[in-house]
Amino acid sequence: MELELLNEQGQAASKFDAPETVFGRDYNEDLVHQIVVAFQANARQGTRAQKDREQVHHSTKKPFKQKGTGRARAGMTSSPLWRGGGRIFPNMPDENFTQKINKKMYRAGMASIFSQLAREGRLAVVDSIKVDSPKTKPLAARFKAMNLESVLVIAEEVDENLYLASRNLVNVLVVEPRYADPVSLVHYKKVLVTKGAVDKLKEMFA
Repeated sequence: MELELLNEQGQAASKFDAPETVFGRDYNEDLVHQIVVAFQANARQGTRAQKDREQVHHSTKKPFKQKGTGRARAGMTSSPLWRGGGRIFPNMPDENFTQKINKKMYRAGMASIFSQLAREGRLAVVDSIKVDSPKTKPLAARFKAMNLESVLVIAEEVDENLYLASRNLVNVLVVEPRYADPVSLVHYKKVLVTKGAVDKLKEMFA
């Protein structure tokens, strides 16, 4: 699989031979959907809570007499059938939203995403991404010169200067190969991979 090798101006200078096992697979939409949903679900926190009929603050007094009113029998206003009553199956703070994805499926799904990005022209290779100082302005100017507004950069190593320079850029995310996730790959319009990171991606997802 040949990928575009970009220069400092964001132009395709030459071609880069990438492994077919990672960047040349068929697109499996169902598998990609499954790993994206699982990744988002595993990041979800059980912070919502509702009350059952025991926890709501209601009087235990019988609201009206048992017979003669023509209405259905009622014992207390905390019943789930009443407005303001407790929930029958309330959401609890310790609710678990995790979904299990085995390693083989995850590797195949990530390789499918990389392959589709390459076919769509949204993935390219660069020699390296390095900055001399932890300054955001030079890095932002570099991406602007390459005509990149929304970009995910996968570098073989993210040093402190690169991390500090990129963290305040809204539409830029710089990560190492082990931190590349399916949601970010789908979200950003362009994905840049350094030459050193291609070898690591091959080890992880081939």
